[in-house]
Amino acid sequence: MSLIEPSPGFTRRQLIERLGGGLGLAGLLPLLGDSPASAAQLQFRPRAKRVIQLFMNGGPFQADFFDPKPLLAKYEGQRPEEVVLRTERVTAGLLASPFAYSKHGSSGLPISELLPNLAKFADDLCVLRSLHTDNPNHGPALYQMNNGTITPRRPSMGSWFLYGLGSENQNLPGYVVLCPGRPVRFAELWTSAFLPAQFQGTYINHSNLAPAAMIPFLKNGSMTTTSQRQQLDLLQSLNREHLAERGADDQLDARINSLETAFRMQTEAADAFDISHEPKAIRAEYGEGKFADACLLARRLAERGVRFTQIYYGNGQPWDTHSKHHEQVRTLAKAIDQPIAALLADLKRTGLLEDTLVVWGGEFGRTPTSENGDGRDHNHYGFTMCLAGGGVRGGMTYGETDDFGFRAVQNKVHIHDLHATILYLLGINHEKLTYRYSGRDFRLTDVHGRILQEIVT
Repeated sequence: MSLIEPSPGFTRRQLIERLGGGLGLAGLLPLLGDSPASAAQLQFRPRAKRVIQLFMNGGPFQADFFDPKPLLAKYEGQRPEEVVLRTERVTAGLLASPFAYSKHGSSGLPISELLPNLAKFADDLCVLRSLHTDNPNHGPALYQMNNGTITPRRPSMGSWFLYGLGSENQNLPGYVVLCPGRPVRFAELWTSAFLPAQFQGTYINHSNLAPAAMIPFLKNGSMTTTSQRQQLDLLQSLNREHLAERGADDQLDARINSLETAFRMQTEAADAFDISHEPKAIRAEYGEGKFADACLLARRLAERGVRFTQIYYGNGQPWDTHSKHHEQVRTLAKAIDQPIAALLADLKRTGLLEDTLVVWGGEFGRTPTSENGDGRDHNHYGFTMCLAGGGVRGGMTYGETDDFGFRAVQNKVHIHDLHATILYLLGINHEKLTYRYSGRDFRLTDVHGRILQEIVT
């Protein structure tokens, strides 16, 4: 069962309308924004209120950033028994990472020379070195990282967060996906699937930073706000009559909710997505580029109560370095280092980092063995992710890979464990956040998941 179940035969909206009496739709909106897990029903003390995910699509190589492996250089070109593992493509001998490490912060956290700006926040970073997942192919791995399973048509974790907690701001979407271009093939990564449609991620193409370009039809050029409100009230009245005559209809219920959100977004979204309002010094701090713009947008959305903001680095799989790995990774790291550091600095300045969980990583890692002489193949056996804020301990590492960084060997962390821990930090028991569909109860972590208490403050 879900945490709150409507009476049989009624949608949650219908139940609220019956309880709400003469409140009318406008008076019911605050109630409709409530979630199955309201503040009084959270199973744990919430450390985080919101999540910002920085997604490195394609998979970074763990030893380039947070997991130093000096033996790679010592045995470069060789293929010891520990690295004879099946990967998606044929690989050869060990390929050393050329990037030097040094210790940072009072914690002495080892961080690569590729991230000089982010290294300043070493004492805020919790580095998980022992992630592993079930499939080395991009598609299934992307589904598992985002949706909890290697198969499509399951709710994304952002949809589960929103279903469980609702949004703090009814004038903006509670789940926003920032990805430049038009990634049609990725739409299932932010789908609500069989959860009610109002919990689906709202995709924003931030290639053009004008709010009207990011959000089509943001302004109505032919009607006043008063006229739009009157028209929408009439339409909603007709929709409610339709529901009353025909019974529950989740799709119509979601459309009613979406129309209201879209109307209210005309005012608030124009401000929230307009980074031209930011001081020049702040914009300079984030640097230039689509990823930098997205990080700044994420901070603006976080301070306005958006529950989950997901940033995809680029469109496609830019971290998929099957050739010229060292050359590509220098460019990629330079593009993320300054913006992530600026995001953490900004969140700390505003006090938001305390209850905002920032998550960095890809769908898997890359092999310590070479492909095509200078590339690296996919590695789902052991890889690194990094967390900050939102109730996690900073200045620490958790788990280990083998001597060459291929396989997780100590305190192994499966994707289900990561999702269970994020939900715990948000105050939710992952075993109880369920939704009944097609004759069974579903949850983000399926029947698995261990909370990583060791990393929690």
